[in-house]
Amino acid sequence: MTVKHRIVGTSSQLLTCQLEPGQSVYAEPGKFLWKTTNVGLETRLTKPVAESGAGGGGTPDGDATPSAGTSFLKKAMDVGKRVVAGESLALQYFTAQGGAGLVSFSGLLPGEVRALELQGESGWFCERSTLIAAETSANFDIAFSGWKAARSGGLGFVLERYTGTGTVFVAAAGSFESINPAKYGGKIQVDTGTVVAFQDSLRYGVELIGGLSGQTVMAGLFGGEGVHLATLEGDGEVLLQSTTVESLARVLRHDPRPAEERKGALGGIF
Repeated sequence: MTVKHRIVGTSSQLLTCQLEPGQSVYAEPGKFLWKTTNVGLETRLTKPVAESGAGGGGTPDGDATPSAGTSFLKKAMDVGKRVVAGESLALQYFTAQGGAGLVSFSGLLPGEVRALELQGESGWFCERSTLIAAETSANFDIAFSGWKAARSGGLGFVLERYTGTGTVFVAAAGSFESINPAKYGGKIQVDTGTVVAFQDSLRYGVELIGGLSGQTVMAGLFGGEGVHLATLEGDGEVLLQSTTVESLARVLRHDPRPAEERKGALGGIF
């Protein structure tokens, strides 16, 4: 059963999920806002396999009859993946009990929230820290973007990958735009910091702007984008954000003092 939800707000959106009895979502710590009292909260290091399939079954740690060693190894691997991805060690699980309940989340920065639907045929690669919440039928894993792409691109070396079925909710700064490279000759070039998520049917890479030349150096020094652009090729959806964390941080660092302090002793003449 797909979780019912609504996304409200403009410049800073929030997500509210309606959970039916026994229905659960998991979320990143720090994204939770409020819930009704019949929605239980539990913190776990791993996700029970019984929740990752459509029909349930199995035991909380994964196998039909797991040994203590197998259970511990699986937990260690799941936690290790999240550490490599730069995320929290544990996830928070919200489950409705005794009737339908509501639970609400938001991103860490002012911006948009988007629902990514998983149909079981393809998955999504996401930038780390974009996850707000997901249905328990959506599986979390990590993927490596390649050393060259990591060194030159804005997505970093490790990406989060979500597969299975259900809905994954992501958030990032600013507004979103959805683009399919297949509609624009099969390939697009974007600023390396604007990619939020893309379907795993696409190929991600990083390339030098115009080769090594004087114009490339000028673009790197004064253009603001550096000398590399991210490339996405193939047929699939790309989700781009209008504001990057780096640009937002630069604006906030510009001069954090109040206007009265910035004027100085001469009243702002200089």
